[in-house]
Order: sequence, then C-alpha cells, then structure tokens
Amino acid sequence: MAFDFKEIATASMILFAIIDIIGSIPIIVGLREKVGHIQSEKASIVAAILMVVFLFLGKEILKLIGIDVNSFAVAGAFIIFFIALEMILGIQLYKDDAPETASIVPLAFPLVAGAGTMTSLLSLRAEYAVENIIVAIIINCLFVYLVLKSSGKIGKLLGKQGISLIRKIFGVILLAMAVKLFTTNIQGLF
Repeated sequence: MAFDFKEIATASMILFAIIDIIGSIPIIVGLREKVGHIQSEKASIVAAILMVVFLFLGKEILKLIGIDVNSFAVAGAFIIFFIALEMILGIQLYKDDAPETASIVPLAFPLVAGAGTMTSLLSLRAEYAVENIIVAIIINCLFVYLVLKSSGKIGKLLGKQGISLIRKIFGVILLAMAVKLFTTNIQGLF
C-alpha cells in the first residue's frame, strides 16, 4: 500500500466537486421540509459502500459488457463536462423525479453516489492507486455526513449567493478535470 497525499487530495477534490454536497444543500433543505428527519448516518454509510463496491466491481462489469476503462473514462469526461456546465451556468440538463422519502434514495443514491460519481471513480481508478481513492471516498462521505447533519445551519449561513459561488468555483474545477480526463484517456483508445 502506497498512500500518496497528493493523490488523496486530488481524488478528494474531484469527488467533492462531483458529489457537490454544498450545491445540493437547497435540495437537502427541501427534502428535510418535505419528509422531516433525514437519516444522515445511513445515507453516508450506504453511499460509501456503493462507491467502494463500484470502485472494485465497476471494471469487471464493464468487461462483461465489452467496454474498456479508457472508453468509459472518455464517456465519463463528457458526463463530468456537462455536470460542470450545469454548475457554472446554473442550468439543469437532467431532471429527476421528486422523491417521496429522504432515506437511502435519493440521498445515498443518486444524490451522493450517482452516475457522475460512479463514472469519476472508474476514471480515477485509471490514474490513481485504489487505496488513495478509498481514503478520498471516506473523507467525502464524512463530509457528506457533516453537511447532511447540519444542512439547515449551513444553508442559512451561506445564503443563496454563497452556495451559487461555491457551485461555480467547483464547476470550473470539474471542467478542467473533464478536459484532463478526456485528453489522458483518448490517447489510450488509439
């Protein structure tokens, strides 16, 4: 095992930007108002388990259906690109149905461990050591837990403009990561 602080920090930042738990505070606050209590612990643990399982089995699932990791990473770069556009431009390209409960669905999946997160995990696995990605997942899930636990207070503290600013900053970071993932993995296809 070779823990690398730089890899852990980079993977953590990428996952933080993809998960976008700060940008999801308005959604979380709305869920709290609709359904009452949010199960922060359960949602965080289930999200972590989903991410770790996909980190290990995602590649095998892709092999089963005949897709290589580089192709998946390029596709993931496109998804990350569009998520970044949503964050920067304040538009919504993907619309999800309104949830009825705030338990594992929709918090753990798809809010935290959604398609963008899963795609990013496989893309990260192509570039970073697995143990560093697992540490990054744990760091992010701890942060998700803290945000879920104190979402009401954070929403009031940051206000709509503060949340919007954070979303835009992480959107630009994601956009840069999408370009890097694309350029790195497109070479592996040819």
